[in-house]
Amino acid sequence: MNTTEFVSLVTIVWIAVIILAILVALRGVRTVPQGEVWTVERFGAFTRMLAPGLNFIIPFVDGIGRRVNVQEQVLDIPEQSVITRDNATVAVDGIVYYRVMDATKAAYAVQDLGVALTALTMTNIRAVIGEMELDATLSGRERINSSLLAILDGATDPWGVKIARVEIRKIEPPENLIRAMNLQMTAERERRATVAKAEGEREAEIKRAEGEKQALILQAEGRKEAAFRDAEARERSAEAEANATRMVAEVAAGAGTDALRYFIADKYVKAFEVLAGNTAQKLVIVPMESSALAGGIAQAMELLRAPDGQFPPRTPRPPAAPPEVPSPWTQR
Repeated sequence: MNTTEFVSLVTIVWIAVIILAILVALRGVRTVPQGEVWTVERFGAFTRMLAPGLNFIIPFVDGIGRRVNVQEQVLDIPEQSVITRDNATVAVDGIVYYRVMDATKAAYAVQDLGVALTALTMTNIRAVIGEMELDATLSGRERINSSLLAILDGATDPWGVKIARVEIRKIEPPENLIRAMNLQMTAERERRATVAKAEGEREAEIKRAEGEKQALILQAEGRKEAAFRDAEARERSAEAEANATRMVAEVAAGAGTDALRYFIADKYVKAFEVLAGNTAQKLVIVPMESSALAGGIAQAMELLRAPDGQFPPRTPRPPAAPPEVPSPWTQR
């Protein structure tokens, strides 16, 4: 072997060593992205986990087994038909939010984690909704979510999975049932409107009746008060008349008939003044005994001129003169 051949052989060996070194480096160095955890298998058996970042393994001895995503993931549950307790069929689908807490269990305790979670969720949706009636199903979405969360979280614990949330997206009855529910809702709203209108009319009638009652009560109280005031006024007037009569009687008893005659003459003159002062009266009737009236007035004036309230002695009344030409009527 000459020198040229020897140099060529050495060159080939070094190239092979370099290529082998590159292959060893590629097989022994692993870079794990953030949010993932890789398992290391040695001759098919699990040995350890590779954390995110740069990692080294034994080339051609260790290999990468499973790549597990440890971020929170969303699993879409396909739509399925579910029969409720009262034999109504509804279409239901949902979403499950989960996170791998133990990568080893998630990689080796279950063969396909996504398929297993989907099947488990669909089965439990049928179980939970099957125990509820249709009305409770449509209005109890939160109750269904809470029940599914408790069931799935307990069932997936051996898989190293934590169920964060379960959300039912759609609960849809069939078309014929929706039409029946719409008719029922319309009838119920009409019934409520009729009841509300009847109650409003009843309240209005009650208010009007109460108003009329209060008005009648107030009117009766007003009449009662007016009658009481009238009776009180008449009582006061009667007392005043009684007092006046008693005073006149006392004066008449103490002063004699002249005081009584003065009182009567005074009333007579005032009544005559009222009659004569009426502008609508064309004639004034004067009685034939006008001279007696004048004599009474004169005696009353004498009584007023008496000193110290003593009445002067009575003088005999002169005989009345015979009447002149009989004419009882006089023009005013």
